[in-house]
Amino acid sequence: MREEHDFLGEKEVPENVLYGVQTMRAVDNFHITEQKLDPDFIVAMAKVKKAAALANMDTGRLPQKIGKVLVQAADEVIAGKWVNEFPVDPIQGGAGTSVNMNMNEVLANRGLEIMGEKKGTYDVISPNNHVNMAQSTNDVFPTSIKICIKLKARHLMTALGQMADVLDRKAVEFKDVLKMGRTHLQDAVPITLGQEMAAYAAAVRRGIKRIESSARNASVVNLGATAVGTGLNAQPQYISHVIKHLNKITGEEYFTADNLVDATNNVDILVDVSSAMKVTALVLIKIANDFRLMASGPRCGFNELKLPARQPGSSIMPGKVNPVIAEVLNQTCYQVIGNDLTVSLAAENGQFELNVMEPVMAFNILNSMRYLTNAVNAFYEKLLLHVTANKKQCEEWLEKSVGIVTALLPHIGYENSSLLAKEAYTTNRSVKDIILEKGWLTEERMKQILSPEQMTHPGITG
Repeated sequence: MREEHDFLGEKEVPENVLYGVQTMRAVDNFHITEQKLDPDFIVAMAKVKKAAALANMDTGRLPQKIGKVLVQAADEVIAGKWVNEFPVDPIQGGAGTSVNMNMNEVLANRGLEIMGEKKGTYDVISPNNHVNMAQSTNDVFPTSIKICIKLKARHLMTALGQMADVLDRKAVEFKDVLKMGRTHLQDAVPITLGQEMAAYAAAVRRGIKRIESSARNASVVNLGATAVGTGLNAQPQYISHVIKHLNKITGEEYFTADNLVDATNNVDILVDVSSAMKVTALVLIKIANDFRLMASGPRCGFNELKLPARQPGSSIMPGKVNPVIAEVLNQTCYQVIGNDLTVSLAAENGQFELNVMEPVMAFNILNSMRYLTNAVNAFYEKLLLHVTANKKQCEEWLEKSVGIVTALLPHIGYENSSLLAKEAYTTNRSVKDIILEKGWLTEERMKQILSPEQMTHPGITG
């Protein structure tokens, strides 16, 4: 063990770790999720610290000798080398101070090692004076969240894009599969399975645009705002330089907020990201439920779709196969919706110059992005790519349905159509048989009126 101190007093720290006394206090205080920080978030914060070190060297405040080893240490964290040195719980009091100090201590002690000094020799490299120079948790933490959001948003949009692409392909594959459309869970009018798939694809693509728009707003950061947005202890030159370095390090384009006070005390951008995922999750639930219903049975349900069998469905019923991939997408989306409620509650509990609930917001938003990406990828890879249409069953339901009567309205009138529907229901006979029996239309004429092209597109057969 080595002994370190802060203004609260002395505390022992394991000799072999890079973190220090303030990290230890956080580990002692916060046993909440029993989870670690998101590795992408650790990398994002290391990029912020690297940009800050470079900017502080530009201004001359940070000695080159110290700045260079801090940049080297940050690069190692960015490469994923020290991920186990971040033991603090993601949900914590202090608006993320424990995370920021965890990073400051790791970089300081790794810098000391690079210089050949003992860990904890903070008079040489200080976590506060050097690593945290011109910064505050209140600008570093939210900036790191936004960097991580943009990274994870790209992964999520890629997954959703693949899903939409394969739905579009299925729309072409199923374009000639005529089936009964349903409203209120009741027979309505015919539609093609391809038209349904194309509609799902369009809805998913709206989700992509929604997430893309919200993630774009995350490009506005408050780095340089320090504690409350006034920029206290940060030189104007530092503020302009740190954003340039951050853009170069991340390969992205970030912008310093026009109003740093606003960007420090308001979190609506984070809420917007969470909301975009919630709405997209609602769309995905609808799609997953439709697939489950269309694949229900197979003998006593709709049985219009055949889903790939992924695992036995019961410990007691031999031969049963469940739509597990659609089910897991549903459950993931429920979790995302629950996470969004947490984000909303945290957002409304911000007071004055800072929302101290940002740690739980980050935890839920980043988890939602990861969960949703994984679930969408699973749905794409293990279900959508291999789903097939049961054309024979679709035709059978269509043949039995009375819903096709709607297509006959312009030709036999509403009164006759009503009588036709009633008789079909009462006698359990097909609409076609009754029409032919009554001589209202010829068989050839009915084929024209009830053709897939005619029943699933605007217009009236002459």
